[in-house]
Formats: sequence, C-alpha cells, structure tokens
Amino acid sequence: MEQRKLYFLGIGGIGMSALARYFMHEGCAVAGYDRTATPLTARLEAEGAIIHYEDSVAAIPPQFLERDTVVVYTPAVPADHSEMCYFREGGYRMLKRSQMLGELSVGKFVMAVAGTHGKTTTSTLVSWLNHAAAGEGSAFLGGVSKNFDSNLVLGEGRRLAVEADEFDRSFLQLNPDVAVVTSADADHLDIYGTHEAVKEAFSQFIDRIKAGGALVIKHGVDVEVRNSQIECYRYSFNEPTDFYATNLQLLATGHYTFDIVTPFGTVEGCTLGIPGWVNVENAVAAVALFILAAKAEGKAVDYEALRAALASFSGVKRRFEFYVNTPKAVYMDDYAHHPRELSAAITSVKKMFPNRELTAVFQPHLYTRTRDLYVEFAEALSLADRVVLLPIYPAREEPIEGITTEIIAQRVTAPWSIVEREALAESLAGMNTDVVVTFGAGNIDAYCAAVAEVIEKKA
Repeated sequence: MEQRKLYFLGIGGIGMSALARYFMHEGCAVAGYDRTATPLTARLEAEGAIIHYEDSVAAIPPQFLERDTVVVYTPAVPADHSEMCYFREGGYRMLKRSQMLGELSVGKFVMAVAGTHGKTTTSTLVSWLNHAAAGEGSAFLGGVSKNFDSNLVLGEGRRLAVEADEFDRSFLQLNPDVAVVTSADADHLDIYGTHEAVKEAFSQFIDRIKAGGALVIKHGVDVEVRNSQIECYRYSFNEPTDFYATNLQLLATGHYTFDIVTPFGTVEGCTLGIPGWVNVENAVAAVALFILAAKAEGKAVDYEALRAALASFSGVKRRFEFYVNTPKAVYMDDYAHHPRELSAAITSVKKMFPNRELTAVFQPHLYTRTRDLYVEFAEALSLADRVVLLPIYPAREEPIEGITTEIIAQRVTAPWSIVEREALAESLAGMNTDVVVTFGAGNIDAYCAAVAEVIEKKA
C-alpha cells in the first residue's frame, strides 16, 4: 500500500482493529481514537499503535496531522465528532472502513459471508478451512478467532475471506468471487427504514458477485437473486437442499457428528469442534463456500484435510463460548443481539442440555433495535426457563423516550427480572441456576469472569 500513515476513528471496533493490525504488519504508522479502552485496543497499543480515548484534536499525535495521513473511519463515529470534523474540513483523504476493505480486496479471490446473523462464525470457519485444509488464505474477520487468536489472518495465496457487513450498506463496497448469505432479517432499521430496504440491499450485494462466480444462500431467505451471471445454490441445517447435513448425532458434549451432502458428493464422518446445531448449519455454509472456491480455482478438495479442519475448529470468542461446563453447572457467553440469533442460540442450548433449566441473561443493544424488535425479543427470550435482563446498551445512540428494557420484560412469558450490569454476578449467585447463558453485543462481556466465578462455585 502507498499509505504510510493511517489514522483510525473508532480504532477499537472489531473490523477497524483488523485493518489497523494489517497496516501495522505492512510497516505503516498507525494511530487512532476510540471512546473506551478494551482488550482489543490494549493489544493494538502493545503492537505499536498510538491510541487515545478523548475526542480532542489536541490529542492527535502531530505526525498524523500532516496532510499525507489517510483517515479511516467507521460510521459509528458521529458526524459532529470534533476529530472527524477537523479531518473533513482539512481536506484529508478519508475512507470508510468498508471502502478501505474494498480497496484491499482488489486482486484477491474474495470469499464473502453476509447476513444479519451467522456471518462471523461462518466467515471465521471459512478462513480456518482455507488455512488448515488448503494451506492458504488471508481474512478480515468480525470476531476474534480462537484458532488464530486474532481477527486478522495473513496467509499465502489469493484467497481472502471477509465478513461482509450490511450495516450502513458497507458490503456494497465488495465484489466477491463467491459469497454466502446466511440471513436477511429486519435489522438496522435506523439505517434502512424498512425490512424491504434491507432485503433490497442484500439483492444489491448479490448483484456485485463477479460473473462466473457463485452464491450460497440459506434455504428460506427471502431475497431476490437477479444476478444471472452466477450459479446459485441453497443450503440448510438438515432440509434437503443443494448443501445440507444428514445422519446427525448429538454427542453428550453438545457437539454433533454428521455428513454433509453436496451437489458434488457427500462429505462423510464430520465432527465440528464447537457445539450446537446452529453451528452445524454455519459449517454447511462454510464447507459449501470452500468447495465452490476450489472448483472456481480448478483445485482439488482434500476431504480428509477438510474433516480434520472441521474437527479442530475452536470457534470465535463470544460465540457459544464456554466458561463452565460441568454436570452441575454450565455457563456460556454469546454475542447474539437479534431475535433470530437469540432464538437459534437458545434452542441450540436447550438441545445440548435437555431436561435442564436455562437462565438467559440478555443485554439489549441499541435503543432503535429495541424499539423496532421488542416483541420479537420477548418471544425469543420466552423460550428460556428464566430470563434476566440488563438495561439497554446505547453504543452510538441517544436515549429514546419510552424505550427501555421494561418493554421487552413485560412481554416475556418466562419468569424474569431486571438487574444492573454491575449487580449481575451477585444476582446470579442468589438464584438457583443450572445452565446460564449471557447474550448481547454491548459490554456485558466485561462481567463474564465475575459470572463464571459465581457459577464455578455452584459447580
């Protein structure tokens, strides 16, 4: 890359931090701003990034105020942010995170995973299959891979696995060679306005798949596929489609053994390294993308290596992440923050631990999402045996009058309570719990260690 100095507004975001890490690897000077320090920003600082946590032009290192600095920003940073205004008014070259990712993907064989949920685990598994079963590939991920201990993968070859984010229509900066669409539910309605607009954006993403490429879309996803220059395949968990799982057996650990049926033959004797039926579904999508990429490149698939890679996949931090797993007590943490995600995760956990009581702890993420989907949140949470709710995590938003956690709670049919985040561990300590799962995309994970300590004592 020509850029030798890059300044990141919102450097602590999962996608932004991967870009920052990439440019540091390329020998560029990197600095940035974020609202709060996190383990991700601490790691970036340890690797050489200069980061500050107050909105202040005076806090920007002087060398990054020079006009040859390229500014990368996330749409989560408000337009009236003083540093954003300074760079914009100063005429600096400014790129959205998605635009920069689009530039970096030029010349690569792009394997993109899109969807309102499921995309992080699926894209991370794709990157692991590329690495472990094909010996190549790089990736920009939307979560921290446990196998790589990073959200950035740098490898040989042209393959680039990317999480194609629909927020702010970011994925329309990509031109994939092959792509997966896992879902297209009503989400980010503060950006899109209507569910129809969300689905139209996914259709536009599919339009951007290169001629001669391929799409793998989940069975039942209602999105118009109008790109006539690509092959289109459907996948599912276990319904007969182009790609699906069969001969499923649930192990005592919550893991599954299964075969994957494909249009090109059956991959027999698979075991996924992470538990839950929903992750088997993600694995079907990842294997489909992996096989289609090999076919597009004229490469053979090593099915023995593919099976081994599935078995050795460790998952993504904050996705079905076990902290405690004993016969007497279980505690998991998961990033689910949309009703469909919650429903899939809760049903997966209940299948993994039949005849046991599930306590679901949920921190709603964003006032707008709560406003738009509170009925659906209540329906999903009602699948649990007990529900503990936290106040809404606002992220970039200001409060909306009348929109609080209570509007979800009042519609939950299971026993429920609302607690402050700081009191969560203490509250759980006083409950007769069995299986506990914390859910949310906010800052609930900051209390996972405290919750785990409480649950471990019960075990």
